[in-house]
Amino acid sequence: MLWIKAFHIVFIASWFAGLFYLPRIFVNLAQETDTVATTRLLLMARKLFRFTTMLAVPAVLLGLWLWLGYGFKGGWMHAKLALVLLVIGYHHACGSLLKKFENGANKRSHVWFRYFNEVPVLLLTAIVILVVVKPF
Repeated sequence: MLWIKAFHIVFIASWFAGLFYLPRIFVNLAQETDTVATTRLLLMARKLFRFTTMLAVPAVLLGLWLWLGYGFKGGWMHAKLALVLLVIGYHHACGSLLKKFENGANKRSHVWFRYFNEVPVLLLTAIVILVVVKPF
């Protein structure tokens, strides 16, 4: 189980790296007026979203494996799983926002995306605290 836990942590860290950077690309897309730069940023965002999705799948599957191995004990685990669902929802929201940029339908400002970019930091912080401290 320690190997599963180690790979789970690696995939989680990699997944979050993508979730930290993708909205940063959105900030730049929301500010950009040059079509060449916009095309390049969209390509970067598409590739990063695809790669991040490929990292999320084993992260979630390995987490399920750990859950089956260790069980579903403690209120902290319920809270952690609720936050994981929010992370998955955030990932999905990034995909939706990317489609809006691709279709030229983005209505949000770069300032909004700067705040949006902070959400995964807060989620990861809360999840790590729950897993390490197990406050309840």
